[in-house]
Amino acid sequence: MKPMVKGMESNKFTFHRPELALQIVSALAGESLTDTSSGLFLALHRRTGKSTFLRKDLIPACENRGWLPVYVDLWANKQVSPDVLISRALADALQAYDSVAKKALKAMNVQKVSILRTLNWDLTTGVLPEDATLADAIQLLYQLSGKMVVLIIDEAQHALTSDAGMNAMFALKAARDRMNMSAEHEDGLRLVFTGSNRDKLGNLVHKRTQPFFGAQITPFPVLGEDYVEAFTAFFNKRLSAENQFGADDLKEAFKQTGHRPELLMALATEVGMGLGAAPDTGRLIRDGVLNLLAGVWGEYESSYNQLTLIQQAVLEVMGDQHRKGPGHEFAPFKAATLEAVQKYVEQMGESNKVTNSGIQSALDALREAELVWKPARGSYTFEDAGMVEWLAKRREVEGDE
Repeated sequence: MKPMVKGMESNKFTFHRPELALQIVSALAGESLTDTSSGLFLALHRRTGKSTFLRKDLIPACENRGWLPVYVDLWANKQVSPDVLISRALADALQAYDSVAKKALKAMNVQKVSILRTLNWDLTTGVLPEDATLADAIQLLYQLSGKMVVLIIDEAQHALTSDAGMNAMFALKAARDRMNMSAEHEDGLRLVFTGSNRDKLGNLVHKRTQPFFGAQITPFPVLGEDYVEAFTAFFNKRLSAENQFGADDLKEAFKQTGHRPELLMALATEVGMGLGAAPDTGRLIRDGVLNLLAGVWGEYESSYNQLTLIQQAVLEVMGDQHRKGPGHEFAPFKAATLEAVQKYVEQMGESNKVTNSGIQSALDALREAELVWKPARGSYTFEDAGMVEWLAKRREVEGDE
């Protein structure tokens, strides 16, 4: 059979969102009704195009304004502490201005630049001095570049998993206050934080003990129909004339797969490469979506089935709380939580009495299984927000039986 796809190896599909980037830049500058000059927090599920947008649209938009964007992905290397990753990103940015500093100091015949009268900086090392703070590094970068620094921290919630990472968040708040409230460095810094889990990101802003208390979390717009239309046009150029995808079919598939570009590409490639000339590509796409979703749901089901009854009950109660929205964080040792877990356990056919220690043991096991997550300072939540959707879907199915 002749494959439907031709020349897929040439040209990678890229979709830009310049209008969204300009909206965010305007908000960071304090020029729009939504003023995020004190910090922007964007939440969207993983693999939905967020990081690609940051690198290919937001960073260029910042550069076009004459700003200096510094990007760091805290999930780039989970083995490295978030504070170290942030320091390295700033050190790398400073290295680009090594020649600027040397030219300015050439007349003095020194190799190091002094700042704040107490720190000596060797810009050739690629790391910050041990006695330097993040605020010091950002201030020096601002002075050497002459540009407002925009620090973009992708997957910022990973900083919450350790005291060192949390301290780095407080340090960035201090840097923001120092830079933006100083007459000498007014508007010297903007902070952009993104996260793939709204609940996790909320541990930076919801409580008075958190570094950016009072800030709002902004839902990051998912890719929409214009993305699918552009994708369809791109893909159809690589298909044989008798096998063209319909935009409406792919739009529905994109919706069903959670607006995830990688899944849409995988689906289109599988249908296009493997099935040859076919009179009903719409049906093939729908079947492909069901297969993809079955694989995703199957992983959740497999993890769930390996749990004990009390662990399953704790997950169910956490899901109930999650669906109620912000302000309803899972509180493991409240009487209402104990009662709710007990009710689920009894519905599952177990009569043993649930205790606080039993709930704690269940939470420890769920964290070990990477189903539940807890920051160094904050509330329990789901490691993968998709698990909440699966729990709700599972209950719907059981209710129909």
